[in-house]
Formats: sequence, structure tokens, C-alpha cells
Amino acid sequence: MVLIELTASGVTRIVRSLTLAGCMLCAAPVLAEYSGPAVDQLMDEMIQEHGFAREQLSQWFAQAERKQPILDAISRPAERVKPWKEYRPIFMTEARINQGIQFWKKHQAALARAEQQYGVPAQFIVAIIGVETFYGRNTGNYRVIDALSTLGFDYPPRQPFFRQQLKEFLLLARSEQIDPLSLKGSYAGAMGLPQFMPSSFRAYAVDFDHDGHIDIWNNPVDAIGSVASYFKQHGWRAGEAVSVQAEITGIRFEEGLTQGLEPTRTAIELRRFGWTPLTPIANDTPILAFRLEGAQGDEYWMGLPNFYVITRYNRSVMYAMAVQQLAEALDKARSSL
Repeated sequence: MVLIELTASGVTRIVRSLTLAGCMLCAAPVLAEYSGPAVDQLMDEMIQEHGFAREQLSQWFAQAERKQPILDAISRPAERVKPWKEYRPIFMTEARINQGIQFWKKHQAALARAEQQYGVPAQFIVAIIGVETFYGRNTGNYRVIDALSTLGFDYPPRQPFFRQQLKEFLLLARSEQIDPLSLKGSYAGAMGLPQFMPSSFRAYAVDFDHDGHIDIWNNPVDAIGSVASYFKQHGWRAGEAVSVQAEITGIRFEEGLTQGLEPTRTAIELRRFGWTPLTPIANDTPILAFRLEGAQGDEYWMGLPNFYVITRYNRSVMYAMAVQQLAEALDKARSSL
């Protein structure tokens, strides 16, 4: 049986249903074929701009499946933002630290080479992979083509972004000579150990083991080099600190808090509002000043340029703090071995 469904976005899905003897009306749809003007337009762009074959694109989209759980996940109202005192324990666990040490030990040579080549300390590379996927344990179970097709054609609020990511994904699959139907990732299309979106893969991922392919799904060496490459190209400053805790005085300290994530003030400007770094920093250092609700009360921090680089990976102050503190814990644990 074939059911034709016209979506609000103008995409026709031809839903094929399996039949069971004596129960044709009970059969569940198992395949959603994407077609229609929106899909045709994307295919035309890939053909005209990048030389893809229409027949091949049609075959791929004929096998792309709409996943309602993806739409449910991305449309779900945001949960209450956890305060730092609840967010930090999610990542600062004995298991995550211990497995991070094992990951570091296993890939010590690649991490040392990445640190030398890109200037990014090994503990920060390990921490990113640890926070993102627990060192590859949780990399996502959705086919990337399903995730990006579902969001690109059936999620109007962010269709332009996800359609562009779908195009980037097809380009990376072709360049790496990988079947795009075979690759898996998160419900939003983030991929591999470091959870790169397709555009980030194409811009920053590297073939760090020089085998002719970039594999961030199964090759930790490529994942390590790719994270370091991402940090370097976003302005990581080798040998510099990431953030320092601050002491506040006076009644104007709240005026020093940064709006957004851009480091818009300098250390000397913050001093005028009563912010004093507990570790000395240069007066002209760009600062992202923020407050966290810690287990022992409010904490005041000054994020330095390298802190801002981490927020470019995930636009969250607490994410960047989790990466920094996990990195520090990993470095301390490794040093004590």
C-alpha cells in the first residue's frame, strides 16, 4: 500500500507500508520518501553548484526517513536551566575522569602531536570529547541523513540552517567516499566523537593519521586532531590561561557582568567595577565576566580569550566551565599517577 502525504513545507512524502496477511490496515509505515518542490530545489542546487547526479540524489532521498522523535526533541520546551551547582556534577564524575585518563593513555602520541602542532593542551582535547560523547560512548543513534532531512524539510523554524547542513553533509560524504546512508549522529545531525556539525567537519576536521580519509566516527586520532584544529582556527592562544576566579568589592560589581559571550571589557575596566582577579592578568586582557551559582554560593569568574574559544564550540558559559574543570581534573589525576 502507498500513502501520499503533502506536508506544510511543500514536501511530498510517499509512505510505503508493509502488509501482514489478514491485517493490511494494521500495517505501520516504515519508509518515508522525500520528494516535492523543496527537495527538488535542494537537488537542483547540488547538481548545478557541485556536480551531483540527480539519480544518485533521488536514490538517497528515497531512503531518507522522517523521524518524529527528532521533531519532538527539537520542539520540546527548554527545561529549566540548571544552576552551576547542579550542572557541574554531571561532568565532574569519577567515571568520566577515570575513563578520560584511559583515553589519554591510549592516545598519548596523537594528543602530544596535536598539542605540539596546534598549541592546544591535551587535557582540553580529552575534556571536549569527554563532555560531548563520554569518549565515544554516546555519539548518537540517528542516521545523519534522516536527522537533517527531517529538520530541513519538516521543521520550519530552522529550515535554512538544516538544509545547508544537509548540503554540507552530502559534500563531506562524497569527499570522504562514504555512503551517506551509513553515517549516524545526534538528533540534530552532530557527528562522531567530537560531535561536529557537517559544516564544522568540512571547515575544521583533519586527517590526523594521514590515511587519506577523515573519520571522526571510528578514528580517535582524527577526532583528536580535528578538535585541536577547531580550537586553533577559532583563536586558541597557546600557553595562556582559560579563566580566573575573581574577588568582588564595592556596589558596582554587577555593572561589570558581560552581556552575551563576547569578551567586551578589559581587566583594567573591570577593576573599576570592583573585580580583582585572584591570579594576576594583564590589564589589557579581553574579559568575559560572569557569575555562577556554586554549591558554596555565588562565584565570579573572568573568562579569558581561550575561554571564549571554548564557547565557540558550544555557546554556553557553563559548558565552557565544565570543559575547563574537567580538563584540570584530568591533568591533575594524570600527574598523580
